[in-house]
Amino acid sequence: MSVNPDQSAAPGAPSADKRAGIDPRSPRFGAGITAVLLLADLFLALIGATTAAAVLLLVIALLFAWGAFAGVRRHPYGALYRVAVRPRLAPPTELEDPAPPTFAQGVGLVVTGLGLVVFAFGVPAALPVAAALAFVAAFLNAVFGYCLGCQIYLLLVRAGVIRKSAAPA
Repeated sequence: MSVNPDQSAAPGAPSADKRAGIDPRSPRFGAGITAVLLLADLFLALIGATTAAAVLLLVIALLFAWGAFAGVRRHPYGALYRVAVRPRLAPPTELEDPAPPTFAQGVGLVVTGLGLVVFAFGVPAALPVAAALAFVAAFLNAVFGYCLGCQIYLLLVRAGVIRKSAAPA
């Protein structure tokens, strides 16, 4: 869901808080970094460097946890985007609700965390499978702007399983 940054509630009312939403290009930027890390992790797992692959997947899972629990605004990739990339771009025409990308971070945490847990129980194939699944999702978001976790969030809201927050988090 997008929010126009220039809308106001009523004539004469103060302008809408431009911080109510996030730049929709920021999650795509973060997904690009994540996709590169996951591709490296998949490569490490496939060549047999399982310790390195497990450590890298743990780092990626911790980054997903950061985004899921602290929110996408406080994620290191979001900070990097705000400092290094956004000043070089035109302002976004619309802002995005941060709830779906934050939920998507939680989905990434579940996929990578589950892969690590199953690997810890002696299934070495869990590392490349988890990395590959998370890579596909990150790649779709980075390249095509299609966020699988965001779509899951919207389906769960429509089904009434979760409630959409009144104001973006």
